[in-house]
Amino acid sequence: MGLFDGLPVPKDKEYLREDLENVDESWTVARFDSLPHVVRILTSKDREGEIQALKDQSDIVEEVVDEVVQTYHGGFNRAIQNYSQILRLFSESTQSVGKLKVDLGNAKKVISARNKQLHQLWYRSMTLRHIISLLDQIENIAQVPARINKLIDDNELYAAVQVHVQSARMLEREGLQTVGALQDVRSELAKLRGVLFHKVLEALHAHLYNTGEYSSATPSMNEKDDAIPTTTVAAFSMNNSQSLSRRTRLQKGDSHVGVASSVDGGSSYDGHDDDDINDDAKNIPRLPPWLLESTPDEFVETMRKSESPIHVKYLQTMVECLCMLDKVAAAGAIICQRLRPTIHEIITSKIKDQAEYVNSSRSGGVHGARTSTTGLQYVRGQLQKESHKNGPSLAVSLMAVSPVTSVMAPMGAAQSAAKELLDSVLDTIVRIFDNHVVVGELIESKSSQQTHMNTTKPVLRDKSGNSDFEASQATGGYTIWFSMTVLQSECQQLICEILRATPEAASADAAVQTARLANKAPSKDKKDKSEDGLTFAFRFTDAAVSNQDLIRQGRNRKGQNVQEGYGSASVLPEQGIYLAASVYRPVLQFTDKIALMLPEKYSQLGNDGLLAFLENFIKDHFLPTMFVDYRKGVQQAISSPAAFRPRANPVAAYTPSVSKGRPVLQGLLTIDYLAKEVLGWAQAMPKFAGDLVLSVQTFLERTYERCRASYTEAVLEKQSYMLIGRHDVDKLMKRDPTSAFLPTSLAHANSDSHIADAEADGVELEISGLLMKLRPIKQESLIRDNNKLILLASLSDSLEYIADSIERFANASAKASEQIETDVKPSPIHHKRSASLPPKDLKAFSEEYRKLAIDCLKVLRVEMQLETVFNMQVMATREYLEDQDAEEPDAYIISLITQITRRDEVIAPFIAPNKRNYVFGGICAVASHASIKALGEMKNINLFGVQQICRNTIALEQALSSIPSIDSDSVRTKLDHVRTYYELLNMPVEALLAFITEHDRLFSPIEYVNLLKVQVPGREVPDDARARMAEILPI
Repeated sequence: MGLFDGLPVPKDKEYLREDLENVDESWTVARFDSLPHVVRILTSKDREGEIQALKDQSDIVEEVVDEVVQTYHGGFNRAIQNYSQILRLFSESTQSVGKLKVDLGNAKKVISARNKQLHQLWYRSMTLRHIISLLDQIENIAQVPARINKLIDDNELYAAVQVHVQSARMLEREGLQTVGALQDVRSELAKLRGVLFHKVLEALHAHLYNTGEYSSATPSMNEKDDAIPTTTVAAFSMNNSQSLSRRTRLQKGDSHVGVASSVDGGSSYDGHDDDDINDDAKNIPRLPPWLLESTPDEFVETMRKSESPIHVKYLQTMVECLCMLDKVAAAGAIICQRLRPTIHEIITSKIKDQAEYVNSSRSGGVHGARTSTTGLQYVRGQLQKESHKNGPSLAVSLMAVSPVTSVMAPMGAAQSAAKELLDSVLDTIVRIFDNHVVVGELIESKSSQQTHMNTTKPVLRDKSGNSDFEASQATGGYTIWFSMTVLQSECQQLICEILRATPEAASADAAVQTARLANKAPSKDKKDKSEDGLTFAFRFTDAAVSNQDLIRQGRNRKGQNVQEGYGSASVLPEQGIYLAASVYRPVLQFTDKIALMLPEKYSQLGNDGLLAFLENFIKDHFLPTMFVDYRKGVQQAISSPAAFRPRANPVAAYTPSVSKGRPVLQGLLTIDYLAKEVLGWAQAMPKFAGDLVLSVQTFLERTYERCRASYTEAVLEKQSYMLIGRHDVDKLMKRDPTSAFLPTSLAHANSDSHIADAEADGVELEISGLLMKLRPIKQESLIRDNNKLILLASLSDSLEYIADSIERFANASAKASEQIETDVKPSPIHHKRSASLPPKDLKAFSEEYRKLAIDCLKVLRVEMQLETVFNMQVMATREYLEDQDAEEPDAYIISLITQITRRDEVIAPFIAPNKRNYVFGGICAVASHASIKALGEMKNINLFGVQQICRNTIALEQALSSIPSIDSDSVRTKLDHVRTYYELLNMPVEALLAFITEHDRLFSPIEYVNLLKVQVPGREVPDDARARMAEILPI
């Protein structure tokens, strides 16, 4: 902005502004110095020009000044006139003020003379105004009882309490206390206070137990659809319980509202204009319906802005009403008195509704679908299918050994019904406790704030807990801890009824216990935690009662329509100690939900009283009873005469499925059934899975000892049993390629090492040579009884089946152990026989069972080989000088073939085809090696004798090839090798030497030498034949 921009220069003289801009700045400074300009003019060559320039600038400035003067001249004149008029007015005002002072002085003299009279008139007017106001108030108060009754009828309890509190405060004012006409109104308001308290308390009580108008929607048993499956109902209850927990955590910020509302008319809430309400109706939260008639105050505004569920808002409103009525302690005391009977009634009615629903479902044919089970029920179904093929005796005997009926099994109908019942009841209890947490926190907060407001002196909190006791008295004994204790106590009594356990301290003295807990504040000392929590003392009756007695007693109760306690017998097919498995998981989930709901100050005191009771019951009563029952069942299973007796009429062909007739021994099948049942209990109670798995290991250990004894009895003092125990034989059998068929990790080890055919032949040759050294083999050293062979085959297959089951047990128990927290230690087991050695794991038992199964297969294989050697050893002592062509094989070959065929027929239904290959696969190798080696012990043989031996090999080949599991190509190759060897005896010596030259590795050098040693009629052997053979072979 320029220096001369503000000058009033006309538009036609804008050039003046430009000329002023050209004036040097030195002329416009504040302190002008003329000397430099004079010196410059005097020293300039064109002095006249400089002077003329200055004159031009002077003319421009004068012209600008003239324009400015012309522009502002009129304004200056008007300002001077205004200033003169102001001076005139000031002088006139001074004169008027002087006159006013004189008038005021005169007025003061006049008023002072009438001062007392005016004061009396003013006081009279104020009295009349106050009387008029009191008359209006009396008229309004006289209408208050009718208004309160109308609000009560409309369920506007908060508005009714507001009107009552306002009216009561008005009656306490100084002017109305002595009004005799208001005595009736005052007494009527006193009665209405009791009526309001009763109405508020009843509404609070109904909504505490989810039976009020604004309670959260929970469908009853009669409202449920009959087609809804059990899993859907369980998922519904689980989802609702989770939402409750989240809602409890979210609504705690809204649970603390103002202590008292502004009931005297002075409200902190100014409301909204009608126009604002119409414009922003969509953005303003709606007021709850029970607050529509209430006077706007701080609490009403809080309810308007709160995002809590509607039933939580209603609970907060009722607690606020109690606080305004100053009835918090009385309400807390009544809630405490009614808590236990109300919970008992709710549980009883819920069980009754469920019983009616179950009965209606049964009549409609739906109950079977609702109580469908899995797990062990599937196993029982498979056993029933199996009974159609193997007769009903096996399935019946298996179920008879179990200490529980099918209804009481881990996944039986009673377990499912008990879990469903307890889930439903505990879900209801969780919802109720959620309401108690809301109300309890509000009541404790209100009582503490009122106590703080009413107390003028500071409260000293001592270590004895007097402050906690006073706080409990201020709430009438009602606290969150008290409600949680009573709720868990009622749940504990229901569980005792389900388990047929009678509590000593919580049945007849329930009211006494409630009163004791009401007066007992939770201690903050951790050492006294056990005293503050739930203490249960029980005696358990009918712990070992039989299932038949339970069923009989249940029928008697149902027939007489007499229900003791909660009447759970009308819902459960059976009751008893074994239902602890289905009770454990719902109680554990219930404890977790309660922990999420508890405020922080109560969470440190512990909330697992019910869970601790149940865990102690399981540890001290359920597990010992179950261990005794199952130990008896195992003893009965393995000591039965039919336990290790192979089936008399097995299926024609072996099948790997038990349901299709796999001939597993009855004793082992029963043990497997009992082990699965025990692991079913372990799955239901993960914390005690360690103890249950140890009991299964005990069962398996006893069963293994019994199997070992049966095996030893079958092979005792037999040569095959002694052979497999030798280190050299065991080493050779491990090198045998056929060991890949064995059901063990040994097969996995052999599968990694590929043995060449030559090495395999070498192993077979070594085994055959070792067996040939045992000649002569006596018949007494062999197992000639086919029943023992069948027992070994069936025992091997049964042991393999049990080993597979044990592996599955190990995997299942490993998964179950991962679910247990690392800080939870398994409870000590009481049925250990010895603690000197560490217990084996399930996989170790699996290996032992498989090892014994392998020993059975090895005995069978060696027995077949020894039987072959026993029959073939006659060949070495016989002279084959036949006089005619052979039409039939030798007697020993017929005996061997008959023995092999018969044993294959009786063993085939009891072992798998690959195991049959292992058992009978070693016969051909031993027979071929024995046939070739027998030539070295013969003295004479003719051409008919050679034909007889070839006929023997053909018959043996046909017999072995008829066994489906044996490789017929391998049999043909080995026995062709024998026929080729003996047919070399038909060659002249020269032709034999030529054959040896071309096939020097087809037979061993000793076998070639034996061809020359035996005497063959009609064949001439030169003297140098052996020397020439020695030149060809590296003898």
